[in-house]
Amino acid sequence: MNRTRRIELIIGFVAAVAILIGLGMAIVGEPARIATAEDEILATQIDDATAIYAEQCSVCHGIEGEGIGSTPPLDSEALSTTDSDTLFKTIARGRFDTAMPAWSLAEGGVLSDYQVSELVALVQNGDWSTVADRVVNLGYAPLVPFTAEPDPEIFSEIGLLPDGESLQRAVTTYAAECVACHGADGLGTTLAPALNDPVVRAQTPDEIARTIDLGVSGTLMAGWDGTLDEATIDDLVTLISRWDEVPDGAVPAPDVPIPTTEESIALGESLYQANCATCHGVDGQGTGRIPALNVESFLLDTPDVAIEQIVTLGVAGTPMPAWGDRMTEAEIQAIVGYIRAWEPTAPAVATPAPRGGPPWMQADQLVLDESEPTDWRAVTLIALLLVASSAFVAIGLSTFRRRSKE
Repeated sequence: MNRTRRIELIIGFVAAVAILIGLGMAIVGEPARIATAEDEILATQIDDATAIYAEQCSVCHGIEGEGIGSTPPLDSEALSTTDSDTLFKTIARGRFDTAMPAWSLAEGGVLSDYQVSELVALVQNGDWSTVADRVVNLGYAPLVPFTAEPDPEIFSEIGLLPDGESLQRAVTTYAAECVACHGADGLGTTLAPALNDPVVRAQTPDEIARTIDLGVSGTLMAGWDGTLDEATIDDLVTLISRWDEVPDGAVPAPDVPIPTTEESIALGESLYQANCATCHGVDGQGTGRIPALNVESFLLDTPDVAIEQIVTLGVAGTPMPAWGDRMTEAEIQAIVGYIRAWEPTAPAVATPAPRGGPPWMQADQLVLDESEPTDWRAVTLIALLLVASSAFVAIGLSTFRRRSKE
């Protein structure tokens, strides 16, 4: 065998060994590669599903899957361990006689089968704190009072009415279970109609009880027969039938803080400085003609919902305009969250910018940022322009005087 042949055999042998080693490494690493790919796909599905949840589901199930009223929580071990087929069918087809509609396109909903499967992945594997942040950042946080505390003085007055103990129990149940949708004192919200209403009181007790028991198909009103016992439902029927006897303020609207994240507060700061600082001051201390926001008296006495309403609707007869037609709800909530972030360090007495000229011309607004380097080219250019201007003026005056003498 000649030398060339031997070299070819050696090269072929080495190549074959390299191929075998490569195949072996690929085989050994394949499970890890598959696992990594599956994790990446799952992460993408959950990310997509989080956006879908924020837009479509948070209004009923809460910003982090905690549930609202009779709507069940999704952040539960029972659901996270439920098989995929069952969850898919529930989301796709809805649940008969409950507030859960069908979401699949095939069932008249708005989601494709793949989007439904993404929601299944979220329920089984999602991080609900991350979901809450996304809901807030997208501006879909449902600002409804989940629970409230009955007013103690009025609660005592209710006990003096006929069947006062039954009414007290009903008020307590309503404050814990119903105020989220039907609002303070049963006056209704955008989610559900008023119960403290003559039209509702005109119904018979049996009709009211049947609505509470079975719910109202096609609405957010779910049946409570599996959640509340018969005696509790009877108490609620008594309250609804006689609500006109209950003093106003029995179930007040609680202070519902607007949820925030670092991202939403940063957005709020940017929007505030661009649109609000001119009048209210860069640090919220107010100006000569506009009141302070960054002060204890305002922040302690004004709940977030009220601040949002002020920003949205403006204040008639004052320089405060309505921003509701210029900003989205999410942007306004971001501003409110930024203002609320001042509360821990808010001064007892504000130090407004001094009067005299518009705010942008006041001395305290014209503070140079010492961290910015001086642009000497601009300084030189300004100096040259000043010298040139002075020279032209001097030449002009000299010419004028010479001609005057002539």
